[in-house]
Amino acid sequence: MIAIPAFATVSEDLERVELKMREALSSNNEYLAQVLVYLLQSGGKRLRPALALLSARFRTAETTKAVALAAAVELLHTATLVHDDLIDNSLLRRGNVTLNARWNSGATVLAGDYMFAWAASLAAETENVRVISIFAQTLVTICRGELNQLFGPTWQDQTKDDYYARIYNKTASLFASATEAGAVLCGLPEPQVQSLRAYGKNLGMAFQIVDDLLDFVGDARELGKPVGSDLRQGIVTLPTMHYLRRYPDDTALARVLTRQETEEAAIVEVVSRIAGSDATSLAFEEARSLARDAKEALMVLPDHASRRAMLELADYVVERRM
Repeated sequence: MIAIPAFATVSEDLERVELKMREALSSNNEYLAQVLVYLLQSGGKRLRPALALLSARFRTAETTKAVALAAAVELLHTATLVHDDLIDNSLLRRGNVTLNARWNSGATVLAGDYMFAWAASLAAETENVRVISIFAQTLVTICRGELNQLFGPTWQDQTKDDYYARIYNKTASLFASATEAGAVLCGLPEPQVQSLRAYGKNLGMAFQIVDDLLDFVGDARELGKPVGSDLRQGIVTLPTMHYLRRYPDDTALARVLTRQETEEAAIVEVVSRIAGSDATSLAFEEARSLARDAKEALMVLPDHASRRAMLELADYVVERRM
């Protein structure tokens, strides 16, 4: 787990979340237990469970239920990564070999399914019907987003609205659900519940845009994967969209996106051109704008350690380098 200063107020509960997630290791299948250990030890920022815990602290929520919610959120996230890596045929994540690089596709799918099911059982431990409903709807949204990406418009036809819908489904929906569910669990008034959901959504959108930016301007060693990973898969993200508006006739980029060009040097050259253009600064400004919207959504909430941590977190999301 990567240490983030804003998490200091919930650090002890995050340790409880780690222990709670490890209950999934109680499987009597030694191979499944091994892979779950591997996945849970692969790092990650634990942003989503921290958001659930911070939201649940605006009022006093029962600790065991808040921890169960946070663990459910992180296990759901981890399960989506397992399936994402299989769909994308990714061999590395966070510098570690992915599960699908070690197991066959059938076993990988079943391991992801097991984590989805375990996450659902943890959500049920909150004994809150609305929280369970939020969890279920989020899973629907994430799966629908993956299907839309697989069967949606080609890269030439994608609009910024398509991109924003995709990153909401893929990333921001879980951020929003974490903050909303935490707020519901501690019994906040509905306007404040919705404000926290808006915060989570905007923060998640900003987070994904920065992720997409780092795919061009980040350090491959820090990212734990090759730069230009999205381009290599034919995926158009916001920086590429801005670049295409300026240079619609860049045939080298088109060849990479259509996978006609697979030579590493040619791909790196295209990545370098996008990284050196104003496309990255334009995308970064959109991420900063969304982070400002996230902070603004918190203004209806009382001054509280959780609010201060969330404000700090919004700055961290756009300033991070990995």
